[in-house]
Amino acid sequence: MLGLLTPQSRCFKLFIKAFRQTRRARCSSLSSQLNIRRFIVENTEVVGEQSLTPEIKLRLFTPNCRFWRERPELWPFDDPYWAIYWPGGQALSRYLLDNPAVCRGKTVLDLGSGCGASAIAAKLCGAAHVVANDIDTVAAVATHMNCELNGLEPAVCLSNNMIGSQPEGFDLILLGDMFYEEALATSLHSWLDRCIRTRGTEVLIGDPGRAQFEEHGIRRLLRQLAQFELPECVREENYGLTCSRVWCYRPEL
Repeated sequence: MLGLLTPQSRCFKLFIKAFRQTRRARCSSLSSQLNIRRFIVENTEVVGEQSLTPEIKLRLFTPNCRFWRERPELWPFDDPYWAIYWPGGQALSRYLLDNPAVCRGKTVLDLGSGCGASAIAAKLCGAAHVVANDIDTVAAVATHMNCELNGLEPAVCLSNNMIGSQPEGFDLILLGDMFYEEALATSLHSWLDRCIRTRGTEVLIGDPGRAQFEEHGIRRLLRQLAQFELPECVREENYGLTCSRVWCYRPEL
């Protein structure tokens, strides 16, 4: 089932729909970070070697994990986007690791951080301060755990929706796989434009070429920085996508 869980695949959409339709209130026994950590340890697997960034270890869903086969109504949290290493995030993290000067000494925001891989890459490259932002509070715990797996101090994790907020003093904003819905892409476009024009923020985007991204107006304002061929196993997991690209957002284009 792992190979079918991608934003493009019908199976992934059904998988997430099932979680949404059957989601229950969070159990009080899972309310503390300690118990969430225990839950993540018991229901994920440490992987990394088969991605574009084998030097980064992450706790992710694999076919060996219970909830890959378990009934969705037993899942006690929100949709587990944090448990999958999406191809846009892989490309973005690979680009940072190959070009550490991009974030060295800078204040970095990983928006829609998920598993926290790009935040981890930024920390490994010497960023002065890294903030991982994801509206799922479980993603914040997973990001802390993944930082620890890689011998790093945990990134600052924020769970408020920062899109549309007043631009903060970030030198660099990272977005991996965030352009999967047209409405979200449009709100991102407006907010990123404001961040760049008021703060001079640099924006890097990782995306494997989803239709919502390629067909959106923001696409003409991007300059491609890199393209990475996806490993065979990642292609299989992402419905035949063969490569993923990194773009720099340039509103003046």
